[in-house]
Amino acid sequence: MVKKYINKKILSETSLYFGDVKMPKGWEIEKDILVKDATLSSYYEDVKYPFTKTSDRLRTYINDFLHLEHSLHLEYVKDYGNYYERNQISKPITHIDFACLKDSPDFVLLYGIEIDDKSCQVNISYDDNRRKNISWTIDLKTNKFIMFPSSLNYFISNEGNSFLNYIQTYLFKETKR
Repeated sequence: MVKKYINKKILSETSLYFGDVKMPKGWEIEKDILVKDATLSSYYEDVKYPFTKTSDRLRTYINDFLHLEHSLHLEYVKDYGNYYERNQISKPITHIDFACLKDSPDFVLLYGIEIDDKSCQVNISYDDNRRKNISWTIDLKTNKFIMFPSSLNYFISNEGNSFLNYIQTYLFKETKR
């Protein structure tokens, strides 16, 4: 038996999850409902984002997938939709409240409801030890999702879209089981 003299322990890891949403038959996403809700709640300040079966199906599907494939136990916090106009770049976004960490979500998930082809990117900033403000860019497409820690700063860039790009945002807390 060989004795180890140098050990390794991973103290921190920044995981990013992304992929396609392939809903089972009978659970198809009704994009027109999500687009309508995102439009109304973004355009009118007094209209709250409503609960819909389609949004709940999508959230449940992705949550179950992440639980089965990656042993992530997530608790839903809230969701909302946004739309982005041609060549619009969002302000930098962070979903964590540093003054109240216990009430902040652990993960943010972006779902492409309706995205004009090759026009939407999510730029995520992160630190890797002393290398600060590194960024990683990933394309967001229709019926695809991206999930990452809510403490990361990101912005959404839309370039060359002919139509509005619609994105659904879900916030989750991680639970230990």
